[in-house]
Amino acid sequence: MTPWEIRQFRRQSLLRPAAPAMLRHMQIARAVLVLNALCCCHGIVAADANDALRVDAAFPGGNIVVEAIEGDTVALHQDLRDTRDHWFYWCFRVQGAAGRTLDFKFTRGNVIGVRGPAVSTDHGRTWRWLGAEAVNDSTFRFHLPSGAQEARFCMTIPYLEANLRQFLARYRDSPGLRADVLCKTKKGREVELLHLGRLDGQCRFRVLLAARHHACETMASYGLEGILESVLADTDEGRWFRQQVEFLVVPFMDKDGVEEGDQGKGRQPRDHNEDYAGESSHASVRALRDLVPRWSQGRLRLALDMHCPSIRGGWHEQIYFVCRRENAWPEVQHFSAILKAVQTGPLRFNLNATDSNAKWRTSPDSDSAKFAGWAGRLPGVRLATTIEIPYANAGGGEVTAETARALGRDVARAVRRFLESGVM
Repeated sequence: MTPWEIRQFRRQSLLRPAAPAMLRHMQIARAVLVLNALCCCHGIVAADANDALRVDAAFPGGNIVVEAIEGDTVALHQDLRDTRDHWFYWCFRVQGAAGRTLDFKFTRGNVIGVRGPAVSTDHGRTWRWLGAEAVNDSTFRFHLPSGAQEARFCMTIPYLEANLRQFLARYRDSPGLRADVLCKTKKGREVELLHLGRLDGQCRFRVLLAARHHACETMASYGLEGILESVLADTDEGRWFRQQVEFLVVPFMDKDGVEEGDQGKGRQPRDHNEDYAGESSHASVRALRDLVPRWSQGRLRLALDMHCPSIRGGWHEQIYFVCRRENAWPEVQHFSAILKAVQTGPLRFNLNATDSNAKWRTSPDSDSAKFAGWAGRLPGVRLATTIEIPYANAGGGEVTAETARALGRDVARAVRRFLESGVM
């Protein structure tokens, strides 16, 4: 029953006299309708009064709309909210189903990744890919262990404020790290701002890093962690960074979207990564555009925006850089060659995929409203670009939290070589 039908039912029941027995039945029916309406709003549906099975998204990063539960089959779809086009992010929790084997059928496109869904049976603390063998078209099957209180499923491996706090706690005593706040969001959340490396103002170079312009692109955050680990590590690399470079880092450009489980990509009326021209709509973009020119002091050399591509197919399963300006192409090629040469991690960078995404050939200057286009026009910047880190499969390699961090450490190694090279 639609919300309009519920309102009509309520209005008619108030206007029309009824016998006591009928009135009691109507009150029960009204209660059931209201309960069902509330459940659907929060992605919660009970199959029947005797079934303990619950499916919901009432936790940070949650996103699902449950359509129906019939026996052991759950029909559901991703909640697009204010995203203008079809997209694929979802994340939900199942409770009260220990010992059962359930089928989860998505009704709005095949939004399950190439390694199946990510699954957690420890309240979201650890995640693993369920595997493609558990998937049949747009349906996946999972057996909940007999002692499982809950299971969580996601099209990616989530990364939220809680994950960032755990990371920062490991380095709370590091003199090479200072945590600050860039601004507050429209909904009152703090947007974290990190300073890493040499923090006394005497650095030789400055580097700007940003992630989660699109809230759902979680694997970029694990890659970012790998870069930050390298800067703070007690290694030759880390010591060099802390002597030569100051990093300015915004881990969550769309903080509200990250915590609320939004798609973020194609957000209306304006995507966070399409907010860098004219007057910015989003507080985080406005604050960053105000801060960076004052902070950089002509020493900003590299600006890197970290993203994930689409869910599957072709170069969406490769690691690559995006270049939308012809004059930036030589430096993109230069940095790409360095990364290819210094890689030691299990996820291999693909030079051909970067060449395929030289978008300046078909859409010149198409980044004027994007982070990379804005940063590329700042004084002293040699390279402003976007790296795309796949969700689950990178050239045949499995993308996990740890392999994405290893890629980040490779990127950090390339950043050092790039800054030392001095090639303009």
